[in-house]
This record gives sequence, C-alpha cells and structure tokens, in this order.
Amino acid sequence: MKHSRFDDVQGILTGALIVALGIGFFKSAGLLTGGAVGISFLIHYATGANFGLTLFLVNLPFYWLAVKRMGREFTLKTLATVGFVSLLVELLPQVLSFAHLDPFFAGLAGGLLIGVGMLILFRHRASLGGLNVLVLWLQERFGWRAGKLQMGLDVIILLGAAFIVPPLVLVASVLGAVLLNFALAVNHKPGRYMAF
Repeated sequence: MKHSRFDDVQGILTGALIVALGIGFFKSAGLLTGGAVGISFLIHYATGANFGLTLFLVNLPFYWLAVKRMGREFTLKTLATVGFVSLLVELLPQVLSFAHLDPFFAGLAGGLLIGVGMLILFRHRASLGGLNVLVLWLQERFGWRAGKLQMGLDVIILLGAAFIVPPLVLVASVLGAVLLNFALAVNHKPGRYMAF
C-alpha cells in the first residue's frame, strides 16, 4: 500500500523524533551503538566533534549507494531523515535532560526507541542512512534479514569501541544494540511491509 505524502511526512517526523530520543538516552549515558550512529559516537567521544554534524557527514558516502540501488525517492527521504535526526539530537538537550540515567536503562530504553523509530522510517521508505541503506538493499536483493545483518555489523563496531570506553559502558552499549536489532529482526521481515 502506497503512503500519501502526508503519511510519509508524519511518519518520517515521528520516526526521526523517536530515534533522536533513543540517541539522546545513549548520548546522556555515554553509550555507543552500531551503524552510522555508532561510528558518529566513536568520532564524537574520541574528538569532541559535534555529534549531529558528525552523524550527517558520516552518512554522505552512503547516499551514492542509496541513489544507485534504492532510488531517488528513498534517498531524498533518508537525507531528510538524517538531517532531522542530526538537528533534533543537538536540540533535545535544551528541552530534556536527566539528573540521573542508569547506563543499563539507557541501553534498554534507547535501543528499543531507536529500533521502533527505524521501523517507522522503514515503513515510509526512509532510513537512518549509512549501514541501514546497505542492509535494506541486501534484504531486498537477496532476502537476507535486515535485523540480523545490522546486528552483525553493529557487533564489529562495538568491538572497536572496546578500546575507548570502560567495560561497564561497553556492556550497556551491547545491550542497547542487541535490543535495537531485536526489535528490527522480529518486526521487519522480508515479504511483510517492505521499505521500498
């Protein structure tokens, strides 16, 4: 079923807000995750670079694949989504802050929020860009499960973080990444409600 333009706009805005909230949980607790967001966290924590801008820039190389393999509409929606998430992540601390945020709760809640937000985006033919573009293309092309592929890539990124963050933060980050990908693996299956 094709969504109307209004459906897509509200879906992308809603999905982006939910993802930004999940990222805000991770960022507030000093956690990491996988994908382009995880790569952006690594750069942010290692250099102090602006997270939102880093997220936007990390995604740039993947737009070529998105245009070539997934079409102009998907690419434009994804570009808009990443731009909106990048902006929201920087604006959220002005309206929301935590006096105390347990890293394991942040991993649990943040991972599930990001996963649910991504499901909404996928259903409106958009994504968070980066590795999501590659994973969605591989699911469409070969029928490989997006959640399982994303989880494997996320594990590789999180293993790279083992040298940057304390072990407890890494464990909480892994919990968040597993829950994020669990939400995708269970709810986004080939042949159900495809991203494009």
